[in-house]
Amino acid sequence: MATTYLSRTPSSTTNQKTFTISVWIKKTNPTVGQWIIRATNSSGDAGGIYFNSSLNIVLNFEISGSNIVNLPTNRVFRDVSAWYHIVLAVDTTQATDTNRIKLYVNGVQETSFSSTLYPSQNDDLVINRNVPHFIGTDSTGGARLESIMSHFHLIDGTAYPASAFGETNAASGIWTPLASPSVTYGTNGFFLKFASSGALGTDSSGNSNTFTVNGPGTQTQDAPSNVFATMNPLATSSYITLSNGNLTATGNTGTDSGNSFCNYVPTTGKWYVEYKVTGINGNSAPAIGIRQEYPDGFQLKNTSTGMAGYATAYEASIRRDGQRFQNNGTGSWGTSYTTGDIISIALDCDNGAGYIAKNATYMNSGDPTSGASKTGAFVVWTQAQVNNFGQAFAVNNYSGSETQANFGNGYFGTTAVASGNADGAGYGIFEYAPPTGYYSLCTKNINTYG
Repeated sequence: MATTYLSRTPSSTTNQKTFTISVWIKKTNPTVGQWIIRATNSSGDAGGIYFNSSLNIVLNFEISGSNIVNLPTNRVFRDVSAWYHIVLAVDTTQATDTNRIKLYVNGVQETSFSSTLYPSQNDDLVINRNVPHFIGTDSTGGARLESIMSHFHLIDGTAYPASAFGETNAASGIWTPLASPSVTYGTNGFFLKFASSGALGTDSSGNSNTFTVNGPGTQTQDAPSNVFATMNPLATSSYITLSNGNLTATGNTGTDSGNSFCNYVPTTGKWYVEYKVTGINGNSAPAIGIRQEYPDGFQLKNTSTGMAGYATAYEASIRRDGQRFQNNGTGSWGTSYTTGDIISIALDCDNGAGYIAKNATYMNSGDPTSGASKTGAFVVWTQAQVNNFGQAFAVNNYSGSETQANFGNGYFGTTAVASGNADGAGYGIFEYAPPTGYYSLCTKNINTYG
């Protein structure tokens, strides 16, 4: 959502003393300050919720440019694979200052702050005032939120606890959203489901408090109830820039090559992913394949030799000219590919084999359903070799080369996949059908097949 934000100005001022904000957020860039919601006017009255550059959640409200609320959490929020449920419950009519503003994350109230400036009793906090309200940016269009969002509620006139919007799933023990919370929205309240790319700003509360969408935001299969893999910015070379929710990996112009690893690293199960090639550099880049995300990998990802120089016997990638990187060298093996081609990897962690296809045709007559025979696999291993760390989908990019990953999220970059192939469990949207017995790398499948 880095290039997209939402905006709306309420037609009238309602309750600024009592309200609730509830939103689910999956961060895609853990290193920058960014606003979740902010209301503001030209007189310096402003406020809302943001992540600061130190990755704390900050509750901040101002009157005439001076803080009347400032509550930065001591806890940091850097996990790019997890959804955070953030609830701000405000009731400034309360006699006790700590009861006037409460923050919950994943159902638990945050009580540890690095500084504590609470509102005075009966303060108005600008939310629900007849001034511009922004989701995903500040008033200038800066501090853009680089995240995925789901189930955004604003309640006008009631302070609800987190339990009004979420619950602990009995089977998984994970905090999950209530599909239809029993809440009263009030005049300026809204509920943004983000149900489709064409209706990201549509209010589902019944109030018709719809937001204007500014930018090309897209809807994804990734949701708090089923989290899909992405490339991991914490395990990505400085030579690569990630974008589009950490699914697009671009080699930085004028730099050496570098690796990017996915954020889920399985040791068991059968998994499927697609990469669309959207930029190339000569014969070598991009290279797409399998690596181990072990401690040395964090060091090696920043080397100039990338996959070519450091892949072991049970790590390999196919570069764009069909050469295989493996065992510190290259050799002719696969089929060349170029811009517009879709490269699929079927990863059989139960039998220790990886298979690679160009536009649904498996290279080397590979058969992902061959089981222990590992027919046509481009990389094989034993369970003992990967027990400690597992195998990660990985890409190597060099100056200007680019790949767009689809782990079932349903998009290559900001473009929806042309087909609607789900895996055998009914999850994910892929360009090509996954082989029988292979699944998208998402939490529901990991719980069942991993």
